[in-house]
Amino acid sequence: MGGLEDVADSGGAACSVTEAYGGGAGSTCAAPQPTGRDGPDHQRKGKGVRRFFEDFTIGETWESREIELSQDDIIRYARENDPQPMHTDPEAASAGRFGGVIASGWQIAALSMRVFVEAGGYGKTPMVGMGIDELRWRRPVRPGDRLKVTREVISTEPHQKRPEFGVVRTKVTVTNQDNDVVMTLISLGQVPVRPTGEADDQ
Repeated sequence: MGGLEDVADSGGAACSVTEAYGGGAGSTCAAPQPTGRDGPDHQRKGKGVRRFFEDFTIGETWESREIELSQDDIIRYARENDPQPMHTDPEAASAGRFGGVIASGWQIAALSMRVFVEAGGYGKTPMVGMGIDELRWRRPVRPGDRLKVTREVISTEPHQKRPEFGVVRTKVTVTNQDNDVVMTLISLGQVPVRPTGEADDQ
């Protein structure tokens, strides 16, 4: 297993969304912390290892550090990608349904992927996205909210048409500082199976 890159430990503090989006050498964002068979010892041993379909097990879990969203982060993203007043105009948003600016749901979905990839993701495994199922925005995300991303492998199965690949389904859950779930989705990834005769180096 393993394959998540080492990043400086933040000491438990939330990192900003700018740091999460590749803030450079000074970033305080740490890599998602795997649990279970993919725990820290195994992670260090397998750093950068290419994993095949057979190496993924149901129940593997990764958890990110907290990422804080500012009002500027929310407005900047929305102006470019989802320019609705509730995301871009504090005055208009204050008179609207949510009583203030909230983040675009697409920003939270993108962030959930970005922090994982920036932290090393699946290492050298060429996992190709096949789609997303059951995307749900559960609660609004407001300026100052601190978000945490958890990813859990929930199923693995052979590809129905291409035997050289397997399909890995991962449940992504984003929670805020109060442990309220703000977004969930299930991602589908296509992963190569281990070539015949190649040893399992896990």
